[in-house]
Amino acid sequence: MDLIITFSILAVTIVLFISNRIRADLVAVFALLAFVLTGILDTSEALIGFSNTVVIMIAGLFVIGAGILRTGLAQMAGNILLNYSGDNEKRLYVLLLVIVACVGAFMSNTGTVALMLPIVVSIAISMNSSPSNYLLPLSYIASFSGMLTLIASPPNLIASQTLQDNGYEKLGFFEITPIGIIGVIIGILYLYLVRNTLLKKVTTTGPSKKEHPLSLKQLVIDYKLGGNLIRVRVPEGSKMIGQRVGQLKIPAKYQLCILKIHRKSVEGMNLLPITYQEMAGPSSVIQAKDVLYFQGALENVEKIVYDFGLLMGQEEPEADELVSKQLGIAEVLLTPNSSLINKTIRTIGFREKYNLNILGINRQGDYVIKEMSKQNLRFGDALLVQGAWDSIELLSKETNDVVVIGQPKEHASMAAASGKAPIAGMIMLFMIALMVFEVFPAVISVLLGAVLMILTGCVRNMDDAYSQINWESIVLIGAMLPMATALEKTGGMTIISDGIIEMLGGFGALGILAGIYFITMVFGQFISNTATAVLFAPAAMTAALSIGANPTTFMIAVAVASSMAFATPVASPTNALVMTAGGYTFMDFVKVGIPLQLIMFVVMMIAIPLFFPLF
Repeated sequence: MDLIITFSILAVTIVLFISNRIRADLVAVFALLAFVLTGILDTSEALIGFSNTVVIMIAGLFVIGAGILRTGLAQMAGNILLNYSGDNEKRLYVLLLVIVACVGAFMSNTGTVALMLPIVVSIAISMNSSPSNYLLPLSYIASFSGMLTLIASPPNLIASQTLQDNGYEKLGFFEITPIGIIGVIIGILYLYLVRNTLLKKVTTTGPSKKEHPLSLKQLVIDYKLGGNLIRVRVPEGSKMIGQRVGQLKIPAKYQLCILKIHRKSVEGMNLLPITYQEMAGPSSVIQAKDVLYFQGALENVEKIVYDFGLLMGQEEPEADELVSKQLGIAEVLLTPNSSLINKTIRTIGFREKYNLNILGINRQGDYVIKEMSKQNLRFGDALLVQGAWDSIELLSKETNDVVVIGQPKEHASMAAASGKAPIAGMIMLFMIALMVFEVFPAVISVLLGAVLMILTGCVRNMDDAYSQINWESIVLIGAMLPMATALEKTGGMTIISDGIIEMLGGFGALGILAGIYFITMVFGQFISNTATAVLFAPAAMTAALSIGANPTTFMIAVAVASSMAFATPVASPTNALVMTAGGYTFMDFVKVGIPLQLIMFVVMMIAIPLFFPLF
């Protein structure tokens, strides 16, 4: 009875996945609950998938990917690829897949996809193309690359361990490589040929070339801040030293606004002075060697320079200097019921209330910068505000007067990680080295890399790290992993494996090898490659020994077939990773994956016995 229930739940789950009417992660949770409610799995067995090392590793890899994207490393890598490929989209396509295969030869396919995903997305956006044109091939080639070395895929290690457990020599590091090279070549060739027919077609994502995205740089240009920003230095002996900004009454006396203070710390031994910036609030105390950023007319700045003995900067500062790791800018829109409407900036106390400066007003495309403090605010006005990133984020949560436009948290994260691409690159290489030389288990290496990304500022903070994890993928994978336990517990896998030997025994060793490969490949579409290899490796070993065939040949077949999860998004974490990012449906995987699997079935039934004779 339990066996019938298990296969019924599996069938319903597959149908729901194919229908695509309910989110994939919710379907997986339904299946998990069904196994528990029917008594097939107990609570601990059902939830063990969420503590699986693969799930934890994927979460860590999302953080690693965020660091690569935030620091600009993904953009740099994308630019290098674009430079090599030029304007030739075909060359870029092939080159990208070759690089994915090379990276995947020395780390798991999941790690490869998680690391390459932000790079691929960056390249797609740079080419004004949709990431969906590249992400499915990325997942497939990453799976093929798992056959290039022993450590690149868990099924390889399981096959090797099964051989060793039965008294045979384990697989060498590059023993499976010839099979992997054939798989990669066939995979790239197939994906290249079907890229314009079977792959999902989306012409573009994001803004068109005629439009500009809502970026900080564009805001600076739109509000014409460049000509209204002046940098002034506070020398030793200035009358301004020791005074609070509020005491100076600079807006009233000089019609100027101090936007920020650039300062070097002088605490401790000062062997390596720390440069930091702060918003010039009323309580800020001016110190010697401070650099002040004024907004206002040049003649007014010259006057305050004369009165307080300051030094005018020789070069006009770039307006994007208003953006730093600590400070930023954002555009906010007045709501219909805002209490700020019909009031002047001078009277609303915006700076005192929200600790933010107002730099300009966007009034239906007309930008008001000069004498804006006298302007009555109207519904529909947009204000450009400047201050600490935390204050900007707080503004979006704590008031109904304005709505913050865009994604200040994203901009803050990008600003915090600016200039740290080399650090992110070193962390990534360090993590890969730990995995290649097996210094720690793979999941520990990934978590170490994720923590280093946060500690070095490549990822802004823990909140930012959590926000970058694709929880839909995590829940989907964690909820589906116990399905293998249910199949094993009810005896479903034993019945199937015994049936293969009994049914195909008359076709000789090659027929049994083909049968084991095919059924392993089919079940690999619905349970993880690791679980598939664990379940079918013993059956394949038994089959090989019973007919006197070479066990290594059968173990290689199981390892390869376990990794051929192309027809569904649920068995392979790499497919789950790209499903959401690429906007794919269940049928996209079926349409592209099934022909590829049939081609590989024929190719592998020739290649495996060629390199690993049956007897």
